[in-house]
Amino acid sequence: MGDARRRLVILGAAGRDFHDFNVYWKQQESVEVVAFTATQIPNIDGRVYPPELCGPRYPQGIPIVAESDLESLIRDRRIDEATFAYSDVPHAHVMNLAARAAAAGAEFRLLSPRQTMLTARKPVIAVCAVRTGSGKSQTSRRVCDYLRQLGRKVAVVRHPMPYGDLRKQVCQRFETVEDMARHECTIEEREEYEHHIRNGSLVFAGIDYARILAEAEQAADVVLWDGGNNDTPFFKPNLFICVADPHRPGHELAYHPGETNFRMADVIVVNKCDTAEPKNIEIVERHARQANPRATLIRASSPIRASDPGVIRGKRVLLVEDGPTLTHGEMTYGAAWVAARQFGAAQIVDPRPFARGSIVEVFRKYGHLTQILPAMGYGPTQMKELEDTVNAADADLVLIGTPIDLGQLLRLNKLSVRIFYDLLEQPEGALKEHVARVAGG
Repeated sequence: MGDARRRLVILGAAGRDFHDFNVYWKQQESVEVVAFTATQIPNIDGRVYPPELCGPRYPQGIPIVAESDLESLIRDRRIDEATFAYSDVPHAHVMNLAARAAAAGAEFRLLSPRQTMLTARKPVIAVCAVRTGSGKSQTSRRVCDYLRQLGRKVAVVRHPMPYGDLRKQVCQRFETVEDMARHECTIEEREEYEHHIRNGSLVFAGIDYARILAEAEQAADVVLWDGGNNDTPFFKPNLFICVADPHRPGHELAYHPGETNFRMADVIVVNKCDTAEPKNIEIVERHARQANPRATLIRASSPIRASDPGVIRGKRVLLVEDGPTLTHGEMTYGAAWVAARQFGAAQIVDPRPFARGSIVEVFRKYGHLTQILPAMGYGPTQMKELEDTVNAADADLVLIGTPIDLGQLLRLNKLSVRIFYDLLEQPEGALKEHVARVAGG
């Protein structure tokens, strides 16, 4: 590669960064991608984006290094430009990285969503959010239900979570629960795939989203983009739904790239209206009218139910919640916390004294977590540490607020109760007319 090429580093977290490389930077003959950086997800740095996925210009692959080494990377490798490619961070975080890059001698760039959106031959419905934990999962399930009612075959395409052998994760298809075991899915992956699979939807994920889109189009009438964190869609949507969270009013204008979703959406679902303060609902809706006056606003709730609500009353309970919602999503509670209060638990047990292994570091890093245990499990070792933490806790009962049955995945020494939540629009069915317009129903 000649010296005339601009030398680029892609700041990422094993997801959006790989997609941006595949569909944009890989084709830029005037650019040499020197490295990816990694953050948010453990055990990503130190790997290599494989040469099999890079193309002939990168016969050795592309190294993945820690974001904390950004300055030395820019200086030592003579980097000309840094581009940001991950999600669910405050706007100040993005500009902090821009300042670090500039001080070290590199320019800073953000690609627009349209530069990396693939165009489909089938209708695409995208479900994204302003923050992690706003309620994409139940919204996506609701949309899938409507599509099935309309007689449409749907393929759900999930945002990437390639945490294993990247060469084996180019294009993954999940039709049964057993497929998740075959692909050695982490807890986070299972949280996003299992509820769709059990509801009868075909799920795709991986790294090469052009290939994934082609396979999804062959398998279905409609493609549902089920976004991750608060990232923008990888496919150009015919219907763009953004879920907002009035438990975090103001975040819709303060986090990247969630604000972009908020401004681009055709429909903004203001979720959790059954548990949010009315004044906070009004704040989110006012911001929506100001930032995106063409969008349709729909209020919704996510009512909680339990597999065995009667057993919760009077018990000392350990709460296990969806990991990303609590960590970089910054929530201090989730569905299990709501259920503990709703169904009369006597006490919520502090999980921190019982933390084992890397779970200790999770609580140190995310100091806002005091009453809840995030369902961390980015590999077999961490899954075992999560299991040991739950089993060590001095509690009568475990409330599992994740979208999967952890009791089937971990060997727990306590009775567990699963907590469920679904989307209910106000009025009921308000989303269906928008889905039908796109799906041809």
